[in-house]
Amino acid sequence: MLDTTPPPTGHGHAVADLNGNLFAALRASFPDDLDACAIEIADGADTGKRYSWRDLDRATAMIANLLDSLDLPAGSRVAVQTEKSVESLLLYLAVLRAGYVYLPLNTAYQAAELEYFIGNSEPAVVVCAGKHFGWVSKMAFQAKVPWVFTLNEDRTGTLLDRAVQMPDTHQAAERGADDLAVILYTSGTTGRSKGAMLSHGNMLANARTLKHYWGWRADDVLIHALPIFHIHGLFVASHGALIAGARMLWFNKFDARGVIARLPDATLFMGVPTLYVRMLEHAALTREACARMRLFISGSAPLLIETFNDWRRRTGHTILERYGMSETVMLTSNPYREQDGERIGGTVGFPLPGVGLRVVDDAGAPCSTEGDGEIGHLQVQGPNVFSGYWRMPEKTKEEFTADGWFKTGDVGRRDARGYVTIVGRSKDLIITGGYNVYPAEIEGWLNELPGVAESAVVGVPHPDFGEGVIAVVVPRPGASLDGAVLVAALKDRIAHFKVPKQVFVEPELPRNTMGKVQKNLLRERHRELFT
Repeated sequence: MLDTTPPPTGHGHAVADLNGNLFAALRASFPDDLDACAIEIADGADTGKRYSWRDLDRATAMIANLLDSLDLPAGSRVAVQTEKSVESLLLYLAVLRAGYVYLPLNTAYQAAELEYFIGNSEPAVVVCAGKHFGWVSKMAFQAKVPWVFTLNEDRTGTLLDRAVQMPDTHQAAERGADDLAVILYTSGTTGRSKGAMLSHGNMLANARTLKHYWGWRADDVLIHALPIFHIHGLFVASHGALIAGARMLWFNKFDARGVIARLPDATLFMGVPTLYVRMLEHAALTREACARMRLFISGSAPLLIETFNDWRRRTGHTILERYGMSETVMLTSNPYREQDGERIGGTVGFPLPGVGLRVVDDAGAPCSTEGDGEIGHLQVQGPNVFSGYWRMPEKTKEEFTADGWFKTGDVGRRDARGYVTIVGRSKDLIITGGYNVYPAEIEGWLNELPGVAESAVVGVPHPDFGEGVIAVVVPRPGASLDGAVLVAALKDRIAHFKVPKQVFVEPELPRNTMGKVQKNLLRERHRELFT
């Protein structure tokens, strides 16, 4: 039986015993020397600018006091769509500190998508980039959002203008471990986005587990080059450094040359597979450049075995692959310490301490553990697993088993040594460049375009992005369609990472005897398109 039942999870931590607020635990991990550097800007006009731990404490206090001054109802949501900056990270921490609910939104989301998120979450506060204030504020006020602020990459905006007038001390709001801290929207296979509700306890449990499992130390230096609107950059990377009291080298935007140049100053790097592919293109990536590094971590999408092997040959380092979800933060990881086992390319390692993982067949019965392990559906349980989807009780009930295990929607196996391998996704999820794309959502947009009768969206192998999104459309009778025109139309409607890289116009879609579109045939037909 492929089942690891979670052990009892007790966390002996003085601050957490008094206050389950995640910020309180992160703040308690700050070093004694608050004037030491916490974050150094590594790119852009502010290269070399440093933020001390005292700066983080004071700035989050001022923003938290601003939020408190608005007299927001308990449990208010703060929706944020801004470009990456240290101030955006401080805003997130301040929302936690004040006890409200943070709602990060991908900067690539377009107006129609944002309208849904605002309407569904009903935030009390929206923070956007100043260049988008006109249309975002109009949309927000129509949805009866009382407060809209701006925040820009260059430390300007109405949020900071107001916050700087506030006191620079703040007592973190009392929150229980089960209190809601974050809502992460993840598109559903029906095309309707779902808001995964993560508690203070979910994220703190995961941060503490990863601190131990990945050997975080106070003298670590993390190169932070990921976006901060999803779990990889905002939770796994940022929480990891903060709870270790470790310094960050901060890149607002990933730049392969810039990152390689700072590797000698760092000890950790986290990236999606695309970032590793980009760095391998540069001759400056050498064993000497990586001599001080102790750990490279990859996630958010499958890492090609070629990339895994090329990286080891070039740098002498073996990338650590792990597996997580918006609903669960991290679930499994290849070992960090040699005594715990080797890191095996193509696998995502073992379930993390406290995480239960089981593989079941279509009927929900446990799969066999013999040989290489039988392929089945992955289900998980643990203190990191979310409580459910925002305002979707029926969907929440559907995604959990009767005995409380979360159905990940992923298909995989576990070998005799315990290594987990993800072999597919039961819900046709496409992961491109670390971003999740659900075919049904894109098909919905395509089917609304003039002249389109129906469509099918699939992912095919892509050397840079892991998977490339493509679509096949069938025209309405008498209509003449151009794939490039359809691509251009979608770029004005949805996030660019969701837009198919190519659209094929065909007279019909392949179907089985039951009338279901055979997407496997489409994948096979176009599998060499990008390779």
